[in-house]
Amino acid sequence: MAEAESHYTLPRPEFDKPVKVLIVVAPYYRAIADDLIAGAQAEIEAAGATWELVEVPGALEVPTAIGIADRRSNFDAYVALGCVIRGETTHYDTVCNDSSRGLQLLGLQGLCIGNGILTVESTAQAEVRADPERGDKGGGAAAAALHLVALARKWASSSKGIGFKPAGQDTVIA
Repeated sequence: MAEAESHYTLPRPEFDKPVKVLIVVAPYYRAIADDLIAGAQAEIEAAGATWELVEVPGALEVPTAIGIADRRSNFDAYVALGCVIRGETTHYDTVCNDSSRGLQLLGLQGLCIGNGILTVESTAQAEVRADPERGDKGGGAAAAALHLVALARKWASSSKGIGFKPAGQDTVIA
């Protein structure tokens, strides 16, 4: 089971400027969501960052909420939390694949997102993974988001420039 495994984790990043994180959770399975939130909040606070929390109806709405927040607010990072437990239909596959794909597309656009949406076969698996004392996937998702903020800030001043330059803005290399 997942709690018996041991994995390397990167040292917690340190920040010289404040970091503001939005936790977006789909609390369909309330107890599991609460454990994921507790783990994420603890990791964010341990890094000296601040957080806000919003709830959405389900895992499919998490990427949309993050996209809206990115366009209309000023968060440095996002933590996506929720749980999808396999049922009797293929809806499980749709929710797992599409929520993950939505988060990945936002990440490829430059958003710092930690994906803590559990995709499991049973409630027992979800409980182990969500528990901050065992799997702590909420804390892991927050850590991932914070590491991406650290990378984004590290590379913020070095712009390679992409795409075409407007006419009259050519640079001369000497």
